[in-house]
Amino acid sequence: MWDLEEYSIETLYELSELFKVFGDTTRIRILTALRGEPLCVFHLAQKLEMGQSAISHQLRLLRNAGLVRARRAGKNVSYALDDDHVAQIIDIGLAHVLHGPAGKEAQAHE
Repeated sequence: MWDLEEYSIETLYELSELFKVFGDTTRIRILTALRGEPLCVFHLAQKLEMGQSAISHQLRLLRNAGLVRARRAGKNVSYALDDDHVAQIIDIGLAHVLHGPAGKEAQAHE
């Protein structure tokens, strides 16, 4: 059981800010794409059918939030999920959405 008294207001604020980052469909799409493999901006833009500048902007926000890391190899930069926690957050969120009213409705039509 969680006790609100265990966490400082600063910690709860950071948690709130983290969830705000997840509040954008483009960022969720990028995170989901990076679950499979590290990708460069060019390949992310192709995969998501978006412009590279839009992808770069979102990657900057994801990096600042500690959700994505960059690895440079010469001139190439590839991006990957920062750690397994990021994939777990997405998995838990998806499980919740699929379990909720919309998910149950979709399952009923299958």
